[in-house]
Amino acid sequence: MFYEIIKPRVGETDALGHINNTVLPQWFEAARNPIFKLFNPDQSLNLQQWNLILANMTLDFHIPLKFGKDVEIKTYVKRIGNTSLDVYQEAWQDNVKYVSGTAVMVHYDYLKKKPQPITSIFKQKLHVHFIQSFEHN
Repeated sequence: MFYEIIKPRVGETDALGHINNTVLPQWFEAARNPIFKLFNPDQSLNLQQWNLILANMTLDFHIPLKFGKDVEIKTYVKRIGNTSLDVYQEAWQDNVKYVSGTAVMVHYDYLKKKPQPITSIFKQKLHVHFIQSFEHN
């Protein structure tokens, strides 16, 4: 599991005083940086080296997040396939899960414009962060 603390900013709230729903995909993407780093250790944005692309993302909003309290983002690997992986994430506040979601990341060759196999070395690195039990709460 990867763990990140977010300090919500005033500009991330909506008219009701909640954290705006459009902010969560950005927070979740930022919390996926350790996974990006596994595939791209030098953090290069050079398309000849970058090798992940977002294929799909779903979010479930359980309770509105509040301004003024830290948000903990927990990031797990939920599934490892031949060319893609599912990254499962949760946003917690006050020890309560407020948002959960899954991003499908494809190991991608931008020059050839096609998926590429995830090597056994990457699979071993990813498996360390595999979620052990998965519940839809």
